[in-house]
Amino acid sequence: MRQIDEKMPPEEELQDLAEFFKVFGDATRLKILSVLLCSEMCVYDIATLLGMSQSAISHQLRVLKQMDLVKNRRDGKTIFYALADDHIITILNQGLNHIEEG
Repeated sequence: MRQIDEKMPPEEELQDLAEFFKVFGDATRLKILSVLLCSEMCVYDIATLLGMSQSAISHQLRVLKQMDLVKNRRDGKTIFYALADDHIITILNQGLNHIEEG
């Protein structure tokens, strides 16, 4: 029991991990992440591609940015969004592989 207890992450880390995975529980956010797997894009392009309002996309991008899943860069007046790092690609690909196996 002690060995297992020693390997358990601290409660705060488990709470942070739960919040992290909650972000993946929304189909719109997963669509946005899937789009960004292919290329960085601005809000207008993501909204057009997904057939959604720019406001809805901006809201979801804000959530994704707060959780460090996406990053942005400014080019003049346009802000482009991209996946934050390779970990996000791995998580998405592992999730898809798991679903496809079932």
